[in-house]
Amino acid sequence: MIFCHCAVVGDREVADAVRAGARTVAQVCRSTGAGQQCGSCVFSVRRVLCEHVADVAASVATANPEVDVAAS
Repeated sequence: MIFCHCAVVGDREVADAVRAGARTVAQVCRSTGAGQQCGSCVFSVRRVLCEHVADVAASVATANPEVDVAAS
């Protein structure tokens, strides 16, 4: 869904930016062009960013489970 009409940016572009390493709204906006003109989409960028960062974190945790007990 497109939410930045100025730069024609949607959730797919934000997801791509997160997969490429963006972790902040500013990083996503720089890499996608969203939020650079009128700024009305910044809250939507943040919402989608938070969703995708959580998904990336969950997939990393699944791929690399940490030890859940302390070493003695």
